[in-house]
Amino acid sequence: MTNNLSVVVNADAQQVWTMLREPSLVAQWHGWEADDLNDEIKQIYFNTDVVEGPDHTSLTVNGGDIFELHPVSGGTEVRITRVALDHDSEWADWDEDITQGWLTFLHQLRFALERHPHGHRRTHFVSLPGKGGPAIEKLGLGDLPPVGEEYSLTLATGEKISGKVWFKSRHQVGLTVHSYAEHGDGLLIVAEQLPIPEKRPDGGSMVIASTYDLGAHTLADIRSSWDNWKAENYGS
Repeated sequence: MTNNLSVVVNADAQQVWTMLREPSLVAQWHGWEADDLNDEIKQIYFNTDVVEGPDHTSLTVNGGDIFELHPVSGGTEVRITRVALDHDSEWADWDEDITQGWLTFLHQLRFALERHPHGHRRTHFVSLPGKGGPAIEKLGLGDLPPVGEEYSLTLATGEKISGKVWFKSRHQVGLTVHSYAEHGDGLLIVAEQLPIPEKRPDGGSMVIASTYDLGAHTLADIRSSWDNWKAENYGS
């Protein structure tokens, strides 16, 4: 299991730190739009158990996971070290989900800082059951170019998208999407979720579409295409 995660962000350490310590800015990269997002952010990043390290170089969030900022030639390496697994904890079964979630959010943090440091994100989140099959394959994302290269394809949702491959890992893919932003691009992440006995025996998938400055009609069309595809392939 991966316990150390990192990305290199093309920004200085102070910019990264600000994105970690301003609640309104954390909301531009952590998770996705939800009624409880602000409460979740407060609980994780601004709880009384949170510890800020010296010189704004480390942050221990609620739960014990540690962010560390290291200046490198390309900007700032943001590293997360997971706390040791407590097999008796109520969260033990979800430990790999948390690890994968941090990986997702690190790439969303990098994207927010590099592409939309002052933008306002609107997201669409789709949770998919495992019985319908792996979403990466069903969407046609199983054979992407290398990271950093351009792509152009038609998703199984019917959307024609193009941009660059943002990242790829064992269980996730991230793509910049020109049509997800009025200026620049948005970000699409599709992640596979591993089976959890008695809780999620068939595994699952999730989709996070991050958009910027789109009109209401365009955003509604994107959300509708994802919801219709889910209904047709996974049920309502």
